[in-house]
Amino acid sequence: MNTSTTDLQQLKVLNFEQACQFLGYSKSTLYKKTSQSIIPFSKPNCKKLYFDREKLEAWMLGNASPSIHDREIEAATYVSTHK
Repeated sequence: MNTSTTDLQQLKVLNFEQACQFLGYSKSTLYKKTSQSIIPFSKPNCKKLYFDREKLEAWMLGNASPSIHDREIEAATYVSTHK
């Protein structure tokens, strides 16, 4: 089942195939990440895997690196408040 990107953005819960498409991962990569508990997922009744789209987005944006501009603002704020 191929779901368009727009459709995926409107869904709250994704099935396994939709999560693969949303993340751009192969099935084997996503299975590996779920089996190692690297990525958030649900498995009700110990059957199919489901994914909360918002949790996947948060996971993808985790461990973000600030831009140079963000670091300059942080440094300027620190200098101005720690005289």
